[in-house]
Amino acid sequence: MSSVGLSSIDVVWSLLAGCFLAALCVHQISRTYETSRLHILFQDLIRYGKTKQNLKRDDWLRVFDVPKRCFWHFYAVSVCWNGFLLALNLNLTFQHQSPPSWLTGIVDILTGVPSTDSHAPQLSTLLVQLLLWVHSLRRLLECLCVSVFSDGAMHLVQYVFGLGYYIILGLTALCSDHVAKGTGSLLSQLDCFHVAGVGLFIGASLLQHQSLVLLARLRTGKSGAVETLAHREPKGGWFELVSCPHYFSELLIYVSLTLVFRCLSLTWWLVVLYVLFNQALAAQLCHELYISKYESYPRNRKAFIPFVF
Repeated sequence: MSSVGLSSIDVVWSLLAGCFLAALCVHQISRTYETSRLHILFQDLIRYGKTKQNLKRDDWLRVFDVPKRCFWHFYAVSVCWNGFLLALNLNLTFQHQSPPSWLTGIVDILTGVPSTDSHAPQLSTLLVQLLLWVHSLRRLLECLCVSVFSDGAMHLVQYVFGLGYYIILGLTALCSDHVAKGTGSLLSQLDCFHVAGVGLFIGASLLQHQSLVLLARLRTGKSGAVETLAHREPKGGWFELVSCPHYFSELLIYVSLTLVFRCLSLTWWLVVLYVLFNQALAAQLCHELYISKYESYPRNRKAFIPFVF
């Protein structure tokens, strides 16, 4: 692991991970208080899409609803922002042009480590930025061209958080730049961690895409035309192992980015911890919906991680 002590960016991800772990725990123990107003407010805040539609809530809470189909906004922001950061880093690597002072100032504040004038190319950081951009572009195209959204909603807080999430994530990649300083050319820095990370990223991305295609087909006919917006029981692929393989693959994607950093970045392990608890909560909510809605749904199927949770 990297340096002793937590930087500001580490604290941010630690707090986010702690908040979602707490939310998961509160959800598990609050089922006996389903009629209380506080419970409804809490459930309204953590649920979105199909898991939110049957929640009995006051009309005034619907003021904070944002259509779930706006998910593509998150990835559009990420493609633009993280593409911009990647371009700056490529310019630094190959043209030796320093990034804007405002950007280095932000990174200095988040890491607590003053930036240097070194222009040594860093393969790990470039790869993580590239993979993050590819991931965002794929998810944007899937939202626009593959997924079939119903009239489901998310909370305004979730929407605002989602808009800022990939901005913070892009900065986090830059903040992790100092933990695995490579020497020599980019090609000479290539090692088994990079190969394993990219391999896992590709495999996890294919799994996620396959799972999203299967979900979309629940609402389309053989011609690809939308036939219904109703929710159906997902089947096929990894849905035979877990209720939410698309969430499990999301976790694997972030693990792959940690591998690209040679497993040396404490910051990225904290990001993985956040993704673990965030996706576990979302998966648990979907899992409970499937069990309650479909009588034939396997009760022994796990929600998120095969054979574990």
